[in-house]
This record gives sequence, C-alpha cells and structure tokens, in this order.
Amino acid sequence: MQAAPLVYDRDRVADARAAHPLDPHLPMLRDLLRQVADEADHLMVITDEAGHALWTDGPPTARRQAERIGLLEGFCWAEGSVGTNGIGTPLATGRPEYVYASEHVAHVLHRWSCAGAPITDPDTGRVIGCVDVSATVEALHPAAVALVGAAARLAESRLELEMRLRDERLRERFLPHLRALRGARGVLATATGRILAAEPDGWNGRRVAVPVAGGEIALPDGRPAIAEPLGEVFVLRPSDGPAAPRPVRTGTPGAPNVAGAPGGAGARPLLTLTLLGTEQPYALLDGRRIPLTLRHAEILALFALNPRGLNGDRLSRHLYGDEGSPVTVRAEIHRLRGQLGDLVRAKPYRLSCAVDADFLTVRRLLDEGDAVSAARLYGGELLPRSDAPAIRAERDELAVRTRRHLLDRGGAGALWAYAQTDPGRADPEVLERLRAVLPAGDPRLAAVASRSARLLDGDA
Repeated sequence: MQAAPLVYDRDRVADARAAHPLDPHLPMLRDLLRQVADEADHLMVITDEAGHALWTDGPPTARRQAERIGLLEGFCWAEGSVGTNGIGTPLATGRPEYVYASEHVAHVLHRWSCAGAPITDPDTGRVIGCVDVSATVEALHPAAVALVGAAARLAESRLELEMRLRDERLRERFLPHLRALRGARGVLATATGRILAAEPDGWNGRRVAVPVAGGEIALPDGRPAIAEPLGEVFVLRPSDGPAAPRPVRTGTPGAPNVAGAPGGAGARPLLTLTLLGTEQPYALLDGRRIPLTLRHAEILALFALNPRGLNGDRLSRHLYGDEGSPVTVRAEIHRLRGQLGDLVRAKPYRLSCAVDADFLTVRRLLDEGDAVSAARLYGGELLPRSDAPAIRAERDELAVRTRRHLLDRGGAGALWAYAQTDPGRADPEVLERLRAVLPAGDPRLAAVASRSARLLDGDA
C-alpha cells in the first residue's frame, strides 16, 4: 500500500526538475547528505514547494523500501495528501521538523522516521522546496534535523549569492534612471518587490508589494508611487511628486550602440524600450518617459537588433519590404531626432546611447534557461500591431521560443504568468499543462478550468 499519491510521470519529473531553482545546486546537496544516507541506510529526498518529490538518493535497500510507500520521484508528500510527515509538515510550518515513526498520520508510515527542512528563495521570500532525510529504522536520530537544517541554509546561501550577483548587474544597467531624477524620490525595484536602490538612499534591501506595470504601489514611507517597467526591474516614482527632469545628454558622437551596455555616472545615456504586448510602446531615456509612435518603435527595435547600424536601403527593407524607399526612412529618422536629438546617428543609422529592450532581455533569459523571469517579463507579442517584415519575423520567433520553452521547462509560476498574456490566455496546451502542474487546492485551478471550458465551447 502506498502512502503518497503519484502526481508526475517520469517525463514530467524531468521537466519539473529542469524548471526548479534548486536544480543547479543538487550536486552540493547530494554530496552533503549522501555520506550520511549511504552509511546509515537513509534516503535523501528533495521536493518542490508543493511537496512533490523531485530528487531522491540513497542505498538500494532504502530505495526498495521507500518504493512501497511512494517515497520516490513523482509522488506528493504534502500534508493534504499524506498527513503529518517529514516533508509536508516543514513545508506547512516553515521550519525544520522531526517526525517520529508513530507521529505520522498514515499507519503505513509508522516504520519510518524523518527530518525535513524548508528552503526559502531569498528573492521572493517564499518557500520553494524541502530537503528531507528518512529512514526505516524505529527512530531516526533527532540530530538529523540539524543536518537537514544546515543543508537548507547552505542551499539558501547559494541562491542568495546568485541573487546578489544578479542584483549588481541590474544596478549597473539601470541606475542611470535613478540618477537622472536629480535628488527627487525614486526607487529601483525587482519584479519580486525587492528594493535594489533608492534616490535618495535609505531603503536598500527593503521590500514593497510586487509591482504591476503602470500600477500604483506604496513606498516604504507610505507614499503612493507609479511602477514604471524597465525590463527586469521597475522604477517607482511617487505619483504626487514632480516629473523627472530632462537628463543632460552625454553620448559620445559616433560611438557604436551596444544593446544592454551598462550605464553610470559619466556613462552614455541609457535608452530602455518597452515594446512587448503593448498598444502604446514607449521608451525611457535616463528616467524620462518618451511615448513612441508605432513606426518609431519599429525603428528603435531594429536599432536594438542591429547595434552596428543599418544603411537606408536595409532599414527601408526591414520596415517596408521591397516597396520601401530610403527617402521615406529619412523622413522618419528626422522625426525621431525630434525626440532623441543627436543620439540618433547616421551613416549608418544607429543610436549613440546604450540600449536595453524588453524583448532582447526575454531572448537572453530564454538562452540562460530562466523560464520564470522570461515569463514574468514576456507581457505579450513584440509590437503586435506592426506589419514591418523584420519585426514580424522577430515577433514570431520570440513567441514560438517563449511558448516552447515554457511548455518544456516552465513550472507552475512561469506557466501561470504566461497564461495571463494575450497569446497564453487562449492556448489550450498551456492551460492543460497548468491543470497538470498546479497542486490540488490551488485557487488558480478554478480559473484554468473555467478558461478551458470556454475554449471548448468556442467562447474564448
């Protein structure tokens, strides 16, 4: 008789592992716990936040005995499925727990004792999994709870190191938007609500609610602010404060444009493009918001894709196809210079500032295998109203790559984020996958089931 229900088959386990943030740190956890497991006939188990066992390790004898109760990959050990146990209970309480044999609710588990500790993601502050050591002996020594606690803290320290390195990269790229405020209040925050930098200083390391593009959010002092998306981060400006001043342009004439190049004091201006899933594309130039016409957004997207520049003929073909004319391009470039000034260079056409674009960031995140961040940033298709040939090609490629990556490697959070975009909202394969990966009792299941039913009825 199995104590735990099977929720993932072998292929689904492989997908869930690849999407989980602990996957890169498994060798460290395995090396730390394997010696204890091998010498004492114990089993190591690592789960996701829902109690789904993703990795197990231990000697053959322990694995054979564990198979009888479902203590293997693909089985669910949440308290709601099994009752009190060394995986579900730590996940529910948020602290390391030791569960003695007879303390298990399920009678079939009374020959087992186990110790588990939750692992918290320092970026989101949420529990993302549990590390557990279980044994078939009458009593697993209570000291095992200290061992799994130490393993969990080590995993968290590894995750925090990754986060700090990521934070430094983000600060380096986006601090120009704060410096351009010239002392006015502003905050640079991650998509998970962590404050990376503030102008003036004082709030670093604190949290705000998770920002929503264009939404209002409360700053640590209680003042309302508007969340302005900047690719992977947000700039939060008090909604009752003064507008950001026009920045001094410090671009070097004729300097090549490097997409995503870092900015800082004395560096070239930073132009950030928001072009995904929006009918009203815009740019931020060192903190100043610049509304863009569709044609200007197309031109800037092409400059971001071609940092070395484009001559008039190539830019014309990218925008208009074979019917285009360099004369028409020159007129559009002249209008664009009215907004960006001498940052728009000629011979070839290019930008002399650093450029960061949301669609390029999504592409990079997909290359790095970061499905969660890619899904969070992918708000929809690139310039959905554009008919420019080069934009259509980039839009289609990015849409296909994003969808395929999320279906192949995305966990529940990434798939849910994608399902809120226009392409994902009516995608039956995405909704079906969500129904399979969301844990029982998750409130999002009702929305997924309702949306799937409307699709079947032809109402979506």
